[in-house]
Amino acid sequence: MEEEKGELVRSLTDAVNEIAPIGDYRCAVKKEFCNLARRLKLLTPMFEEIRESKEQIPEETVKALVSLKEALVSAKELLRFGSEGSKIYLTYYCLLCFRRFFEVVKLRVNGGKRGEMERERSREVVLEAMILNWVVIVTVFALDFKLELYYNTVLERDQIMHKFHEVTARVEQALSGISYENLDISDEVKEQVELVLAQFRRAKGRVDVPDVELYEDLLSLYNKSNDAAADPDVLRRLAEKLQLVGIAELTQESLALHEMVSASCGDPGETFEKMSNLLKIIKDFVQTENPNLDASAREKNLPSSSGQATTDGNHKTPVIPDDFKCPISLELMKDPVIVSTGQTYERSCIEKWLEQGHGTCPKTQQTLSSHALTPNYVLRSLIAQWCEANGIEPPKRPGSSRPNKTTSACSPAERTKIEILLRKLASSSPEDQRIAAGEIRLLAKRNADNRVAIAEAGAIPLLVTLLSTPDSRTQEHAVTALLNLSICEENKGSIISFGAVPGIVQVLKKGSMEARENAAAALFSLSVVDENKVTIGASGAIPPLVTLLSEGTQRGKKDAATALFNLCIYQGNKGKAVRAGVVPTLMRLLTEPGGGMVDEALAILAILSSHPEGKSAIGAAEAVPVLVDVIGNGSPRNRENAAAVLVHLCAGDQQHLAEAQELGVMGPLMDLAQNGTDRGKRKAAQLLERMSRFVEQQKLAQAQAEAQAQQSQSQSQSEIQQPHPPSVAYTVDR
Repeated sequence: MEEEKGELVRSLTDAVNEIAPIGDYRCAVKKEFCNLARRLKLLTPMFEEIRESKEQIPEETVKALVSLKEALVSAKELLRFGSEGSKIYLTYYCLLCFRRFFEVVKLRVNGGKRGEMERERSREVVLEAMILNWVVIVTVFALDFKLELYYNTVLERDQIMHKFHEVTARVEQALSGISYENLDISDEVKEQVELVLAQFRRAKGRVDVPDVELYEDLLSLYNKSNDAAADPDVLRRLAEKLQLVGIAELTQESLALHEMVSASCGDPGETFEKMSNLLKIIKDFVQTENPNLDASAREKNLPSSSGQATTDGNHKTPVIPDDFKCPISLELMKDPVIVSTGQTYERSCIEKWLEQGHGTCPKTQQTLSSHALTPNYVLRSLIAQWCEANGIEPPKRPGSSRPNKTTSACSPAERTKIEILLRKLASSSPEDQRIAAGEIRLLAKRNADNRVAIAEAGAIPLLVTLLSTPDSRTQEHAVTALLNLSICEENKGSIISFGAVPGIVQVLKKGSMEARENAAAALFSLSVVDENKVTIGASGAIPPLVTLLSEGTQRGKKDAATALFNLCIYQGNKGKAVRAGVVPTLMRLLTEPGGGMVDEALAILAILSSHPEGKSAIGAAEAVPVLVDVIGNGSPRNRENAAAVLVHLCAGDQQHLAEAQELGVMGPLMDLAQNGTDRGKRKAAQLLERMSRFVEQQKLAQAQAEAQAQQSQSQSQSEIQQPHPPSVAYTVDR
């Protein structure tokens, strides 16, 4: 069953990955096809999280995913059709469709002796059908010309009229059949998929009216000969709207037309001759207008007539919304990520900030409880939609791996020293191994060049082997050396791939206290990479981290807390932490006098409270009085997190609402709504709204109870005042 799930999800991911590179859709279908492709690509995070989850997928959801896979295959074929054909050809046949429809309109409106209202209704019906089907009707004519190069295996003739809407409807139906509440996916991904589903529902049966001006311009030139004078404004609009403004585009269009001639058995016919003539007219115009520019220069400098945003002085570039700009670089974000304070930054900018040793949020100056970066899928989707709406190329997300591998600047002497230490690590002498591991630990701590050089020399697999050594001191050196090496981003993947996680978890369970602390810190460092969260959570690391959080030294507790926080960002690890007993431990740390763990405990509770098991465990731990106290007296960050926990506890639970109200939470919440952090203000506003509704319900219930009691009292008094019938004596003859 697990293999079948993996195969299904892999095929879904592959289908979207095959759709992603398809682009450059022809203007006749550009908007609809771009929207379809963009929506489908936004499903990738859901497929990735389902693949990484260890939870069973419900049978109904499996069926829906199978239907979705079939719909994606159809969508891929349709998108290819919109990408590969000649621009002039597609536009011409859309025009031909319109002309034929208008002929139908004329026949139906003028052909019979109907009243004016009936003729108007006929016109509306035909035009409505025309607008609904214009995108896909072009393919019927393509099939008539037997252009098998593009269509013989893609679209069947009897299905073509409804292909576009059919694909949209099939995807929407499949997405509607998925039970998202029963899937082990994050809230951010659920929100993104719900957004995509809403867009598909709105898109069903809706197609925007085509660019009539484009068709009129094309028609005005279609029958012209080479000698006939053409309007330069018309040529300029055509060149721009058809995206034939550079030599490269014109050459590609010429090749596309040539291939279509070849596909029609080498007989070009009058249609293709006219198309070639039109292409020649446009090409001559572009070269005349820009005689000394290459393709890219022509594209940049051709005067705009469509009104789209450009970077020249004639048109203003759309203003980027502030929410879409990174607070550090003030540029449009490509890969937005969320830090522990709830603020969003461009990944590369915040990573550079953290690498420079900063431990605070650049915007709020609050201390970061962890360096975990969570992808902001919803914002990334909104940015893509804004770009699409404003005619801007959506920003491409940088690759997860760096293009150029970092190399060490260590001197030859230092490299020689490292090689000597590695030989000692590989020796059979426990003493040599202990000394070498200790020196590598210190070298890796010293600077980034050393960390790169040690990894390049092959130290990581040797250190992983030493994690299982019976010598506790060597084990401590090995796990700490791996911790120091993991600071380098490129070393994280090597440490994971060499199988270090099980050994680190074993040290976390059985090692000395210092080794356990450093093992927890190593797991935190490795879990910064999102996919590693799944690996570490599945390795059994969470229960020993909870144990260290409970019984470790102050440093050990903080190491365990940061690791647990980072791991629990992944939805699948939250339940594991709750089942390992983390909630009672966190509640004890919250109330421990002088414990110094309030910040960490509240941060973890805030992230666990969004999980059903976490919410239940926090409620059972009688957390409401503690949370109310923190909202009233805690630091700004702690008040924010306490309010976040209380929001989840009070969702659909009037018992916790009543308890919080009795404890006097209204006053602190009103203060938080006025003076708290941005997130704290939002959480306080949510709680105040729920409290207000709860108070209104209480008043209504009390009024109903009083009215019922008064009615009962009135009925009782009425029964007392009503006279009883006289008693009758019965005699019995014996």
